[in-house]
Amino acid sequence: MARKPKGRRIDGIFLLNKSAGMSSNKALQQIKHLYGAEKAGHTGALDPLATGMLPICLGEATKFSQYLLDSDKSYVTTAKLGARTTTSDAEGEVIETRPVPDNLTAGIVEALLVEHFTGEIEQVPSMYSALKLNGQPLYKLARQGIEVEVKSRRVTIHSIRLLDLREDELDLEVSCSKGTYIRSIVEDLGQLLGCGAHVKALHRLSTGHFTVDMMRTQAELQAYIDEQMSENPEQSYIQNALDTLLLPAWSAIADIPELTLSADQTEEILYGRRVRLDVAVSSEFRLFDRPTGRFLGLGETDETGLLKGKRLIRSDDL
Repeated sequence: MARKPKGRRIDGIFLLNKSAGMSSNKALQQIKHLYGAEKAGHTGALDPLATGMLPICLGEATKFSQYLLDSDKSYVTTAKLGARTTTSDAEGEVIETRPVPDNLTAGIVEALLVEHFTGEIEQVPSMYSALKLNGQPLYKLARQGIEVEVKSRRVTIHSIRLLDLREDELDLEVSCSKGTYIRSIVEDLGQLLGCGAHVKALHRLSTGHFTVDMMRTQAELQAYIDEQMSENPEQSYIQNALDTLLLPAWSAIADIPELTLSADQTEEILYGRRVRLDVAVSSEFRLFDRPTGRFLGLGETDETGLLKGKRLIRSDDL
């Protein structure tokens, strides 16, 4: 007998503005519990030190989480100058201190940013990153005192801007490709400045097309729940109110073209059959059922115009 799943079937994306001091997994579990969701996953971990956007995918939205993992990100970070740490951030132990140059100016920093941190660059991830080697996260190996060679990787910095320069701190805004480690940028910049540096604070502003104005903190979410409970304490009422805060599952792939299907085409796709279209190009499409407006999932066409389901969401119609 199949095990009854724990939790309810709820599909959507909650854009969490993660607070400092909390792991991404703990934040995920809290949102999953609040929604009573059967299934949930986040799309790109933030260190406990870091704050900001952590998209939480619930239910069928998890099928499209890879698209958010692969998307561009943007951050604001504060770098502490004059000290290097074991982890390249404020959570590590200081391993070296050097004076900040007296003649350091914004112009000097900006010139280094243009020369060394713009466009495609080679970057060596920190040993305290979640990058895996033989199935083990590097940070676990580092905490065991195990030293391994970490290969450099190519990442793209779309833009990097100096926001402020103080005596021993500077603020940067970075827009970058997936897999970019802001800690490595700060560490390398500190070396170029001759004084060393580490990340004091890090805030993720955006993931893909999701922007800062769409996020809610856990405190804001709790305040919303309290407000709804004051109106109606029924669990079903609170649950429905929470559901209105979710973005639709298809919002993870909103930049992929939309294609609406007739009732007959929908049935063919849901039964795993192919549908002939009046296109002759290989492409991905967000699929919707024209009669009902229901999101069906992701489909793809081949060069002959045949459409097939690529990643469909579950349906109660079958």
